Amino acid sequence: MEDREREQEGKELHDPLIIRKTRDRCVWVPGAVIVGAGPSGLAAAACLKEKGVPSVILERSHCLASLWQLKTYNRLRLHLPKHFCELPLMGFPSDFPTYPTKQQFIHYLESYADRFAIRPRFNQAVKEAEFDFNLGFWRVKTTAATEFVCRWVIVATGENAEAVVPEIQGSGEFGGIIKHTSLYKSGEEFEGKKVLVVGCGNSGMEVCLDLCNHNATPSLVVRDTVHILPREMLGRSTFGLSMWLLKWLPIKLVDRLLLIVSWLMLGNTSRFGLDRPPLGPLQLKNLSGKTPVLDIRPGIKRLRRYAVEFVDGRIENFDGIIFATGYKSNVPFWLKEGDMFSKEDGYPKRPFPNGWKGENGLYAVGFTKRGILGASMDAKNIAEDIERCWKAEAKHSTFSLSLLPQSIS
Repeated sequence: MEDREREQEGKELHDPLIIRKTRDRCVWVPGAVIVGAGPSGLAAAACLKEKGVPSVILERSHCLASLWQLKTYNRLRLHLPKHFCELPLMGFPSDFPTYPTKQQFIHYLESYADRFAIRPRFNQAVKEAEFDFNLGFWRVKTTAATEFVCRWVIVATGENAEAVVPEIQGSGEFGGIIKHTSLYKSGEEFEGKKVLVVGCGNSGMEVCLDLCNHNATPSLVVRDTVHILPREMLGRSTFGLSMWLLKWLPIKLVDRLLLIVSWLMLGNTSRFGLDRPPLGPLQLKNLSGKTPVLDIRPGIKRLRRYAVEFVDGRIENFDGIIFATGYKSNVPFWLKEGDMFSKEDGYPKRPFPNGWKGENGLYAVGFTKRGILGASMDAKNIAEDIERCWKAEAKHSTFSLSLLPQSIS
């Protein structure tokens, strides 16, 4: 491990993008620091490189796209057709299926990083990032005892940084397997068992199907109303059809058409306990980010020994519980600023499409609640904005990079 760290430090000392002050472990980055090496961070780095602006990606894990590589189940596929999930400047291989598998998507991201020579600095978890008004630059400190100083910071940690695991009374006495979907790989370990899946988004639905395929007996907790739409309608992907219709029709009318076709294909979902929200699926997605998506159960009151007590008073035995309760942003824990991001949910305060730019060279990519398509839009906007600043400062300012780190305490 020490040899690997020395090798990494040797590379940094000869990296043309970095001037290093070894004694204080302070690194000057003449371009942007990108926090997070997921699809959003990779897209931002590639777009900046195309504009001639250097960047350094800091990634807390040991690999790129750690959510996809380490925290997703085996059967996962993209839920949208591949052309809606491409990163800027490079499409998917033509032989990939319409809905690429998890491994195919990871391969695509690795190929993307190779093509644009993007080399994240792994095991560099950011513990604090703050703008130094006296210096006029950002100071980004990592748990590896290194401080990066830069003109621009791009937050690419995303909407899915930390697993959300609800606190339920009696969790300590349950006795069975309890895990979040971030730790779920396959239903193989639950063969022949009764499993309660908490959460009815795409992940919850897919886990239920996977459990059924492995001869387990899943039940699904649905605490709220939910839209269920088929993946394809009228011979086209539902998402693609929606995007096409929105070019010509108002969102309320498109919602109405989607629900009519959905009812014709799926019938009345309320007979399964799946009541639809009053807002249509596209309006609901715009406002809350909830994605439209078997035995149904109400909310959980408490856990008992290999049993669950529901809010309606019923008690039922289960061998395991899987929380498909999603993820949350972790930005408020490390980013020290109060204007761009909300401290409550860690999202930009300004709604899409205006949430990508803050003050003092701060940017956000991938917080649009619109998946990779939204992240790609952010990455392009950020690269164009930084390029303008880069060229303007190159014309009107003279930087002495050899002197700047000496002013850092």
